[in-house]
Amino acid sequence: MDERPTLGVVGAGAAGASAAYALRDRDVDVALFEKSRGLCGRAATRRRDGRRYDYGANYLKSDDEAVSELVTERLPSDGLVEAAGPVWTFDADGTISAGRDADDSKWTWEAGITQLAKRLLAETDATVHRETRVGRIERMADGGDSEAGWRLFDADGEHLGAFDALLLTPPAPQTAELLAATDWADDRREQLHDAVADVSYRPILTAVAGYERRLDRPYYALVNTDDAHDVGWVAREECKPGHVPDDESLLVIQMSPAWSRDRLEDDPEAWAADAVAATADLFDESWLADPAWTDHQRWRYALPNEGLAAGAADPAAEAGLFVAGDWVAGQARLHAAIRSGLDVGDRIGEYLG
Repeated sequence: MDERPTLGVVGAGAAGASAAYALRDRDVDVALFEKSRGLCGRAATRRRDGRRYDYGANYLKSDDEAVSELVTERLPSDGLVEAAGPVWTFDADGTISAGRDADDSKWTWEAGITQLAKRLLAETDATVHRETRVGRIERMADGGDSEAGWRLFDADGEHLGAFDALLLTPPAPQTAELLAATDWADDRREQLHDAVADVSYRPILTAVAGYERRLDRPYYALVNTDDAHDVGWVAREECKPGHVPDDESLLVIQMSPAWSRDRLEDDPEAWAADAVAATADLFDESWLADPAWTDHQRWRYALPNEGLAAGAADPAAEAGLFVAGDWVAGQARLHAAIRSGLDVGDRIGEYLG
């Protein structure tokens, strides 16, 4: 009996988990290698004393019909909730106005947005290796091009396994680093590397502020529309069922890319305090400047400025090397990462037969 074909996936974020899900009914052994302890990448959730907060991607939008069907009909629906309330806007002067996305679904889970990857992978028999950082890729040349495969090694040079196909899903700069460290003397590697390296990013610094009283507002979140305010986005986690106690508020504050770039290497406690103060000014509520507790996260690769050039990944895919992620589409949206993973999963299934 022939052995089942194998796929190695670098990264267990939304794209990698979606690709594994797309292959769930295929006769393929899938192994995912995730550098962190958690799943779902920038769709991240933390817990604190019974509170939950989504501090990367705040929710999943209903912008893609296939993704909407996946979340609402194909995956288990227990614990799936919507953030209550519309998204309002504000400008450079901090003037707040009503009206944005009032009718769009904004999905998460009572247990947090990371449930997305967990539920996708639960539908598969894929193996997930956490806290495993892939450091090098090697092309096996022990046969014709269609028969050759790939080896993965961790950051210490330990062999992680051999695979018939390989999928890279980290942010573009990290994927470019892996491609640069790939032992494959082929123009297709250089072509893919150069195209991936051309995808640039804007950073986001995220501050989280918890309060022992409830902030009364008619909206779930505020978004800056002219890219001219230090604050880019503020979301109220208490609008998500199951996340925050009824008498508390929890703000997730994402600063603008320009502000974040300027403060990226600063002490996080200092820039988090400044972010909270700027948010208190925006809401015109002095008590917001003195939260009960704070948290912070530096997202160095948050917003891709452009997508992967059309057709740039096709030559490498002919040799079983694939890429996926929101950066492939050039959209910093969770649904774009899911769709990218689903699409590449289908292509990998066809490649492996």
